[in-house]
Amino acid sequence: MQKSRFFYPGNTNMNKDFIFLLVIGGLYSLGLFLSNTFVNIYLWKQSGDYVTIAVYNLAIYIFQPITFIIAGRLAKKVDRVIVLRLGVIFLSLFFLNVLLIGDKASYFNFLLGGLLGIGYGFYWLAFNVLTFEITEPDTRDFFNGFLGVLQSFSGMVGPLLAGFIIARMEANIGYTIIFTMSFIMFICAVVISFFLKPRKAEGDFYFRRVLSERYHNKNWKRIQNAHIFQGLREGIFAFIIAIWVFLITQSEFALGMFNLVFSGLSLVFYFIGTKFIKPSMRKKSILLGSLILYFAIALIIFDISYAQLLIYAVFIGIAYPIIMIPYVSLTYDVIGKAWKAKEYRVEYIVVRELFVNIGRVTSISVFLLAITLLKAEIIIPYLLALFGAGHIFIYLFVKKIYLESNMEKQVFIKDQFTNEKNR
Repeated sequence: MQKSRFFYPGNTNMNKDFIFLLVIGGLYSLGLFLSNTFVNIYLWKQSGDYVTIAVYNLAIYIFQPITFIIAGRLAKKVDRVIVLRLGVIFLSLFFLNVLLIGDKASYFNFLLGGLLGIGYGFYWLAFNVLTFEITEPDTRDFFNGFLGVLQSFSGMVGPLLAGFIIARMEANIGYTIIFTMSFIMFICAVVISFFLKPRKAEGDFYFRRVLSERYHNKNWKRIQNAHIFQGLREGIFAFIIAIWVFLITQSEFALGMFNLVFSGLSLVFYFIGTKFIKPSMRKKSILLGSLILYFAIALIIFDISYAQLLIYAVFIGIAYPIIMIPYVSLTYDVIGKAWKAKEYRVEYIVVRELFVNIGRVTSISVFLLAITLLKAEIIIPYLLALFGAGHIFIYLFVKKIYLESNMEKQVFIKDQFTNEKNR
């Protein structure tokens, strides 16, 4: 009987890196889920308007892709683990600044969002590149699935614990405690990063060259377009639902319960998805999850209550693992088969993230414009219905990606050979 490559990879250092990267991902998720949802509520309680929250999130998604490009260039010159460490340090500084600024945080919403975006940029560039290098096609689904389990577990424990602490403490003492706990989590992640094997890259940073590859590689173009629509949904959904839960309940603990339901279902379905979603089922899985995710919006845009929001949490908790396990793996496989992927893997990761954030910035910008022209209560349901369809468009793009069957593979190779001759 053949042994699992994860447990018997034939390379002890690689096996350790696999585990250490998962630990760092788990600490990151726990630290972020403990506090990040409540930063939006913290700012809302200080300002009481959607503009403050939207500008804070807009700053995140503006600075994140800029930092990705800087981090990508840096990753071609120094150890990628150092880039990962920089990301965690900036995330630590974000929570430290929130603690220091305190009840004046809403006045510094753009600066705080920018600092968080910088942390995200360094962290996710390095984490994605390390994931690409440490995992292989036959271990990638397992890694993404198990990381999803860790994220879901963090999403269950973090917000519920944070909501309980905030609800039991007077004034803003609870917020101070949870932000401090997140700060400590990120410091621990920095420490763990010193156990990762050094990984250096050589060569120049060919960002523009990989960006233009969309004109030569149809699969790469399709996955880029899919990521724009992923970002369109993520942009405003990242904060609107949390604000709605708080407005209806006036309770941080209720928001923690919402996240418990969502993440609890995600945890179960990440386990199921990791076991049963095979490469041949990826596209159908993405379609099924996208339809569930979109139709769940109907539960909350016409009439809304806390019970309906909890039911919505059930549906999205089921849908996200069904989408993300095959979608992330398919993305890495497209990159892995792209032109000079080994030499330019950093650039491919940077370009991918650029397109996600184009979608995020677009949706938040439209949101800001819309609420200045119309009442927020009137226009927000329409925006959710519009941008909520993003993951359905993901399917429309990825269904045309062919990497596996013999005939499709021959056509793909022929196209690549023709493109190579024309360059």
